[in-house]
Amino acid sequence: MNKKDLISIRDLSNDAILSLFEIANSFNSDLHKRLKLANDALMAALFYEPSTRTRMSFESAMLRLGGQVINMTDPMASSASKGETLADTVRIIENYTDIIVLRHPSEGAAKISAENTTIPVINAGDGAREHPTQTLLDLYTIFREKGTLEGVKVALCGDLKHGRTVHSLAQGLSRFGAKMICVAPHGLEMPADLSDRLIRKYNAEFVSYNSLQSAPLDDCDVLYVTRVQKERFADPLEFESVKKSYVVSKDTLKKCQSDTIILHPLPRVDELDYTIDDDPRAAYFRQAAYGVPVRMALIAAMLGLVNVSTLKENQVSEVTGVITDNICGNPRCISRNEPIAKHSMYKMPDGLLRCSYCEKYQEMS
Repeated sequence: MNKKDLISIRDLSNDAILSLFEIANSFNSDLHKRLKLANDALMAALFYEPSTRTRMSFESAMLRLGGQVINMTDPMASSASKGETLADTVRIIENYTDIIVLRHPSEGAAKISAENTTIPVINAGDGAREHPTQTLLDLYTIFREKGTLEGVKVALCGDLKHGRTVHSLAQGLSRFGAKMICVAPHGLEMPADLSDRLIRKYNAEFVSYNSLQSAPLDDCDVLYVTRVQKERFADPLEFESVKKSYVVSKDTLKKCQSDTIILHPLPRVDELDYTIDDDPRAAYFRQAAYGVPVRMALIAAMLGLVNVSTLKENQVSEVTGVITDNICGNPRCISRNEPIAKHSMYKMPDGLLRCSYCEKYQEMS
């Protein structure tokens, strides 16, 4: 059986996503029950960046399946502080465990890990690129709360430039025909290369606004809010200029429908007023709770403990060739720090190159 990895939400077909939701529903019906499904399995949680919800929900999911967990939550207490590469780290760890869950600040880190280990790798967030398991629980929350994913109208609000959660979510929503309203301060808009790709591939619908006041929130099924990603800014002054660009408050909710749900991947800073927590439309704590059954379903599928027959999305490749002698110009790309990286660039129909790791576009050098 071929090794299964989850590097991008594109690694799951629509049917697989819906199958995982059915499995998650069965687990969610009695989360306090300790199962014996993964009695012989061990999961390594490698977190090179801080995390509360993602790390603990993955650990909880594995324990509730009956498995065990080893973790690394402080890279400075590991051999990474001595200069060990990520590729070497996962090569070693595959001898100790059956599945790896990885969070890393470098874009493309999950891909290079998957290339260098024989056990499944789950991407728990790689820099500003993607966070596919967050997307799974986001889609699951919408599915449970709204009853469908088909054609829902979603306002994506916040730091759409650096927010890996919205990058993955936009890809997932596009495949189900959702309509997206992008609300972001100037300079933090959705990356054009991502939105253009989704428009070409799925005929996705994007409409952009620079403020909550101007956005048509009264026409949305979901308001998905994110924080400004302070840790992704190279210039602290740039962060200071945009950090309080928007706040979702009771006045904001007056513009929304009575059944619009408010989602947030958390943690929140200033962008969600605490006074709305008791509003029944505020679903972000329910959303966080769904992380356990969804990740239980995903771990079980990756380990082959449950049957999800069609994991991979049927993709039509846009790649017209591969260039191996170009080094990625993105300073956050994992290939810049990993000697084993092939520095492979996909040649696209428009003549540009796309890095196979971080997926950033650049001109041929």
